[in-house]
Amino acid sequence: MIAVETATLADAEALSAFAEASFVDTFGHIYDPADLSAFLAEWNPPDRIAAQIADPDWTIALVRDAEGTILGFVKLGPIDFALPPGQPHDGATELHQLYVGEAAKGTGVAAALILWGIAWARERASILYLSVFSENHRAQAFYRRYGFVDVGRNAFRVGNHIDEDRIWRLDL
Repeated sequence: MIAVETATLADAEALSAFAEASFVDTFGHIYDPADLSAFLAEWNPPDRIAAQIADPDWTIALVRDAEGTILGFVKLGPIDFALPPGQPHDGATELHQLYVGEAAKGTGVAAALILWGIAWARERASILYLSVFSENHRAQAFYRRYGFVDVGRNAFRVGNHIDEDRIWRLDL
């Protein structure tokens, strides 16, 4: 059984570094270095993660290996993108990030984190949204397995570069 634990303020620095490394490993090749650097500077700095950990409207949960190294995490909180027309906002929350380190992919860490995140969302909301890069087919297949459906487009800005993300919805 994979143990999922709620992050504490002491985890903010490590979570920030893990999030940045995961993003760069997966998507860094897409962006101009200046755009990537500008994005990363504001995206998940330790103080922002600490504030989210301390805020009851947010949660971050993680999985560690036996040595305490983070293998993956999930972050949920208030919706921060515009929903497509006709998509309800009331009673909704967002899965902001679910990242798993390369060595832990295929080990069940992602499944443990998504199930934990869905359970957390069910206690607070009736709809769970997320946004995923339109070219990230592996992530889209993963979310589809858990019942998420594609409901529209989201422009995701990294510096001056704008990607097309897809918004996915799960009715809880």
